[in-house]
Amino acid sequence: MTLSQRQKDRIMDAGVAIVLFMIMLCMLYPFYYVLILSFNKGTDSLLGGVYLWPRTFTFENYARFLNDPHWYQAFLVTISRTVSGTVLGVLFTCLVAYGLSHRDLMFRKTYFTIVIFAMYFSGGLIPYYVVLRSLGLLNSFGVYIIPSMLSTFFLLIAISFFREIPQELKESAHIDGANEIVIFYRIIMPVSMPLIATMALFTGVGQWNSWLDSAYFVQSEELRTLAFRMMEVINKSSAPVDALAAANKAAAGVTSYSLQVAAMVVSIAPIVCVYPFLQKFFIQGIMLGSVKG
Repeated sequence: MTLSQRQKDRIMDAGVAIVLFMIMLCMLYPFYYVLILSFNKGTDSLLGGVYLWPRTFTFENYARFLNDPHWYQAFLVTISRTVSGTVLGVLFTCLVAYGLSHRDLMFRKTYFTIVIFAMYFSGGLIPYYVVLRSLGLLNSFGVYIIPSMLSTFFLLIAISFFREIPQELKESAHIDGANEIVIFYRIIMPVSMPLIATMALFTGVGQWNSWLDSAYFVQSEELRTLAFRMMEVINKSSAPVDALAAANKAAAGVTSYSLQVAAMVVSIAPIVCVYPFLQKFFIQGIMLGSVKG
């Protein structure tokens, strides 16, 4: 007895669904495992056997994690740099890309040569540090924002995207008396939401998770970021502690590893909450490099 083509297709679809479901579990379960461990008593987690839900539920891990007042300042700094860095980075990159997208731009090839060269070659950390010092950006909030305002990768994608916008839209706006600034804000930006959402998502995640600039270029404790504080927690958790601190943690059921997983949850929670709102644009925008290229 031979199977019909429809039955073969159903078997194939079922096999593909099972494989994709297994891949989804392999990708999601580590995040879920970290989440349940962050709500489980640290000393109890050391015994093992915690796989599906917290065995001894507690908020003590988060209470210890957030007990330091420096965390509130770091959280505000990170939110400020993420919001301002994302808005300014997307806006400035789109402005430069819109200018370079004009085919009649003077010295266009020279500009593109500079962009491509800057994309593939870097002077290194020491020259970068010297440049930041000469600009007066060291130990300031601007060191988080100004150097990241232009992304050469998204610049090239945005140029390709803007070139695909019908020229008739710009010409009709010019006939109505609109200048380039009005055309950019009233016509170009509204029709570029997939591009803007994709750029905003990647730029925001990069700003939120960045900690090297806070470690290398900032000395003020008031300007430390959340990611840098989390790296401090991880480093301190792996370092030897005195007997009194260890006794206090043990009494509360908190361990070094339970603090680390709580830090992981705090770091990824805001991005996970923002992503669903950008998903519909992100699915379209992620293909820009291949479709619009």
